[in-house]
Amino acid sequence: MKLLINEIFYSLQGEGAQMGFPMIFIRFSMCNLRCSYCDTDFKEYTEMTLEELYQAISSYPARNILWTGGEPTLSLTEEIVEYFHQKGYRQSIETNGTHPVPQNLDYITCSPKPEAFHLLRKNFPNGVSEWRFPFGPETPLPPNIEELPKALNYFLSPIFSPEEGTITPYPIALNACIDYIKEHPEWRLSIQLHKLIGIQ
Repeated sequence: MKLLINEIFYSLQGEGAQMGFPMIFIRFSMCNLRCSYCDTDFKEYTEMTLEELYQAISSYPARNILWTGGEPTLSLTEEIVEYFHQKGYRQSIETNGTHPVPQNLDYITCSPKPEAFHLLRKNFPNGVSEWRFPFGPETPLPPNIEELPKALNYFLSPIFSPEEGTITPYPIALNACIDYIKEHPEWRLSIQLHKLIGIQ
């Protein structure tokens, strides 16, 4: 089994309910969407076996893996999840919602794009750990909470400006998120803290 790995890095989770946790980020290269605000270079990757991937992360002190992308559901399988569970790792995933996730993941973050809204009930019949909806000039506010599968956490996340040197969300997006959450108190605000404090 060869996996196309865009990058591996060790840092703190910068958003959502797991903010501040030390994580081993394993970023896949492939994605079925092309969001304008994505920060992944899809052209770059290294082919790795499961053993090579394990060797690459085994020196990190944390035992938390975050599968991300790209879109990890295009590559991640139950076999891979089981392999790293046997190695003692807790595993989270961040997905765009267009495909079901493998069984037995420890934490599921779905950050749905509009293309996935109509697929969420089918792809996540048992719910997720957290919904984290990005919001900005090209993305809509989330559906009504009653239309979503259940979750432990509901987040709205303003998209950051792509302008060089800017480390703040679009002001319109941030204000719209705040207003929406005040009107819909089931939701919480999630800011990309890693961008604000300058870590990967």
